[in-house]
Amino acid sequence: MTNVDSSGDASGSDIQAVQRVGQICSLFGPHTTELTAADVAERLGLNRTTAYRYCTSLVTAGILERGHRRGTFVLGGMMLQLGMHALQRRVIKIAPPYLAELSAAVRTTTVLAVWGAHGPVVALVNEDLSRTVVVTVHAGTQLDLSSAQMRVFLACQDEQAFERATEGISDARRAEVEAAVFMARRNGYGIVSHSDGLFAAAAPVFDEYGICATIALLGADQMADLSSGSPTLAKLVGTAAAISDELGGSRERSRVAEL
Repeated sequence: MTNVDSSGDASGSDIQAVQRVGQICSLFGPHTTELTAADVAERLGLNRTTAYRYCTSLVTAGILERGHRRGTFVLGGMMLQLGMHALQRRVIKIAPPYLAELSAAVRTTTVLAVWGAHGPVVALVNEDLSRTVVVTVHAGTQLDLSSAQMRVFLACQDEQAFERATEGISDARRAEVEAAVFMARRNGYGIVSHSDGLFAAAAPVFDEYGICATIALLGADQMADLSSGSPTLAKLVGTAAAISDELGGSRERSRVAEL
């Protein structure tokens, strides 16, 4: 008698469930960042109870998250990270020669960061080895609200991104971050000076969908002139613009500059 293992065969209901998950996720986009179960039901022709069960199950799986408005859902960290991985392959492939050229021109370590599930993550580092002391950061480092890269990312994202990033912090800290994000949006770059004498200056990199990365300088305060219009900042911003143009992000770069 032959034993037949049918565990590898997907049932019709399993396939339908996977298709439904894909349909729900496809409802989100640049202009639809949050939906209610009622919205999902209406757009997919489901009853509200079924739509709600799907949405709550997707929250459990990390595919969706609860939105800030009651009853709403937004794409979860898992989906955001997967999407960014797909887009970031291009910028990570393109960026290395730009980082090397910028580092040599300004004699400062250069860093490319991309957006992960919980904020910017260092993806590439080109160390400035021309100095006795090398200032660096490890690839894979998660950057927080105190980083120039986080502030530049938030300057180019929607209000929901800011709300998620600042959830749970004090009002005073929130006001400080909000002011820094405003300055980054106005100037087109962000600068942070740390108490240990180090600085970071970051500028946004765009593809056709919006901000996809930041390019940053990392060094000691005495190493670089970071005053407005300085050659160092001009080179940083120019390098970010050049990468953006190669990625097809010139239109997004212009749009954000006009905000």
